[in-house]
Amino acid sequence: MATVVERERKYSGDEGFRLPDLTGCGGVATASDATALDLDAVYWDTADLRLARSGYALRRRTGGHDAGWHLKVGAVGGARTEHQFPAGPEDADPPADLVALFRGASRGRPVAPAARVVTRRRERRLLDAAGRTLAEVAEDDVRAEDLVSGERQTWHEIEVELVEGDEALLDAVDDRLRAAGARTVPVSKSHRALGGRLAATRPAPADPAAAPVVDYLTAQRDTLIGHHAGALGGDEDAVHDMRVAVRRLRSTLRTFRGLWDRAESEGVRAELRWLGGQLGPVRDVQVMAARLADAVHAEPDELVLGPVEARFAERFAADLATALDGLRAALGSDRYTGLLRRLDALVEAPTARDVRPRWVTRRVRRAVTRFDERLDRALADGGHDDTALHEARKAGKRARYAVEVRRPDAKLVDRLKDLQDALGAHQDSVVTREVLREQALRAYADGENTFTYGLLHARQAAVADRAGPALAKARDRARRRKVRRWLKG
Repeated sequence: MATVVERERKYSGDEGFRLPDLTGCGGVATASDATALDLDAVYWDTADLRLARSGYALRRRTGGHDAGWHLKVGAVGGARTEHQFPAGPEDADPPADLVALFRGASRGRPVAPAARVVTRRRERRLLDAAGRTLAEVAEDDVRAEDLVSGERQTWHEIEVELVEGDEALLDAVDDRLRAAGARTVPVSKSHRALGGRLAATRPAPADPAAAPVVDYLTAQRDTLIGHHAGALGGDEDAVHDMRVAVRRLRSTLRTFRGLWDRAESEGVRAELRWLGGQLGPVRDVQVMAARLADAVHAEPDELVLGPVEARFAERFAADLATALDGLRAALGSDRYTGLLRRLDALVEAPTARDVRPRWVTRRVRRAVTRFDERLDRALADGGHDDTALHEARKAGKRARYAVEVRRPDAKLVDRLKDLQDALGAHQDSVVTREVLREQALRAYADGENTFTYGLLHARQAAVADRAGPALAKARDRARRRKVRRWLKG
């Protein structure tokens, strides 16, 4: 399997549109002669088009320099990850390794041919003065057919894809194309081919007052599914973002629990907690390994006694392998796809009750108030109760996520994040000290010098000692009247 990050933009133009001269755009010195290509792609999806609806595109393509199976993940106009698999002449179904990458998007359901897109392409390379290929520009005459409904379409499209260029080049080309009459195309070829059926799958709008909550849940579900492939491969950002999406989903279902059937929403929260329990060990090891590697590197060589760095590397490599095995098993399980289907039902079906906007605001206010109360209790003795501070931190996350639902751009979100970061620094110190203590005991048992472990432990204790004043200051900023004024609405 080959994996590439694709950065491209798509355009269309009225009949008679001509590609303008692109020299001078972002360092482009010249353009190559056009190369003609014939591309024939069959796109696969579930019966209800879950892949397309989740930002995935699965195709088997012939023609061009990269014929085979392709899985694209991400929205048009941004960076998209493309996984490429070779395809043999008798290869009738997607390979199992590829199926694993879109299992979340398909919800474990089978996929079948959904659309065919035939493209006559004229491709040019944009070169700089040294002859490097900065980008490729393709003019496409497209014929598409929905293989289920029979709907057919034709259109002309321009694609600009970066090779060795940068976003500034894309911006410069964008200006030149727009000046020539081109318009941006916000969807992929497969989306255009399936447009009629995709429109029919859109859920009915939620009750207006509940819409911010439902929209927030939907966005977190989509984030969860969008990072499935990356998390399966252990990508740190994907694991982190998937874990945060799980937290936001659980928190929102708790804060606004009256919108759905109580038993079902609590059941989904329990399953999300299970999924978070699979993501957590992977992310925790990744973070701890990086934190302690940085801590060791920050110390002068004369204070690093014994094979400290090697021992950390050995431990965390083993821990990460075990955690990743658990996560991959979870993402490949029927329990995981069952959770996603239940989550779909919550966000796409009508809510169990109609509410007024004040109902949502009251629950946001309640979440913030609970955080205030827990934080005050945790700081009452100077902030020395690690358990109380950790509980306040969790309440702070719930408060921030609730505020994001109602006012995602509010100053209060930033202030709550500052508070959460301060609490997080303290909790990180607590966890790191325990890891250092355990590692020191192992080193001592093996007859190794434990000085550096004790030194690093002391450094982390100093972080905790500084947490109290920093937390108090962050708390006061978050409670300023002008920051919280909208909560009274």
